[in-house]
Amino acid sequence: MFAGIFSVGRFSGSVRTTFLLSVVLLLSAFVIDGAAQKRFSKTYPAGQDVKLQLINRTGTVTVEGWNRPEVSIVASVEAPAANIAPQSLSGLILINLVRDNQGRETGDVNFTIRVPYNSKVDIETLIGNLQVSNVRSGLVRAHISSEGDIVLTNIAAKFVSAENGLGDIVFDGEIHEGGVYRFTSMKGTISLRIPFTSSFKLVATAPSTRNISLGAFASSNLTLVGDGRRITGRFGDGSATVTVTNQRGNIGFYSR
Repeated sequence: MFAGIFSVGRFSGSVRTTFLLSVVLLLSAFVIDGAAQKRFSKTYPAGQDVKLQLINRTGTVTVEGWNRPEVSIVASVEAPAANIAPQSLSGLILINLVRDNQGRETGDVNFTIRVPYNSKVDIETLIGNLQVSNVRSGLVRAHISSEGDIVLTNIAAKFVSAENGLGDIVFDGEIHEGGVYRFTSMKGTISLRIPFTSSFKLVATAPSTRNISLGAFASSNLTLVGDGRRITGRFGDGSATVTVTNQRGNIGFYSR
């Protein structure tokens, strides 16, 4: 590519020097541009009731709650680079890599995003791990269309949904009165670590493995049905709703 550029023997000394300097500057521009495409960083002011919605293709997404009134987005981008164009829309921070890269091949995009503690979090990807921690809002949703693990830790949201195809799901958080909690996987292990003081109606289904472990939450109000494929009933007064479905994997409950 650069063979013709470096054939400079026929130029005079001053012209040669100027030409070589131009080549160096051109190559430097390539390097700087390449480096810039590998990292994205932006911060938005936000109130406590902001919603983060992110739709990724491939890569790991990590969302952490913090005590600042702002949303910090940092992303590392692997080649071929993807367009990242967040939008701030009246209480909503929207990042949609599927829409913004329609018809283009892109590499993995790995996000680390920090949001106010009370933010609503709605994230999804085709392939990759999703991690959310230290969020106590009304909503946490994590969805993986194909393969990847979901880890939700120190969550105090009233509505929680976690779904993947192949991979583990871990929920370590609180169950709130009137809350709705839904966990679904095709194959992997679903682990729920919740306070023993929780109160909920339960439908837990593992049709292939029949491996549902209630641990300390086993009670006479929770009944095995369908030859062990499902457990239904309530724990405590049943003030929340918990639905767990794992088609070809295991389900486990643990006291927090």
